Amino acid sequence: MVSKIKSFTDLEAWRESRKLVKFIYDLTSTFPKEETYALIDQVRRAAISIPANLAEGFGMRTYKDKLRYYYMSQGSINELKSHLIISKDLKYLTKEELEDVAKTVKYVHALVFGLIKATAKNKKDL
Repeated sequence: MVSKIKSFTDLEAWRESRKLVKFIYDLTSTFPKEETYALIDQVRRAAISIPANLAEGFGMRTYKDKLRYYYMSQGSINELKSHLIISKDLKYLTKEELEDVAKTVKYVHALVFGLIKATAKNKKDL
């Protein structure tokens, strides 16, 4: 039996993106200190933006508004991917670390995409 989603915290995409934020914070804690207000800040902001936009979108009344925020979450996922690749290019991440985090990012991306598809299919305003 599928339980009714009553809060953004019930969304699997939000729960998994929250775990991704923790992963990103742990990962970037090893970056050079001179990147604190540059790349570290950008990577973390992109990661935090994913669950934040999912939560904000969940609270919207129309499916179009919900979709707009869910798409912004997807945009943040792509931004995060770019920052992580650059982090590897700068040798702040190893190939293995990038591959490891990329799996989690890919999973969150799939969940957000599924949420977008389900929302677009439902097309029901509250």
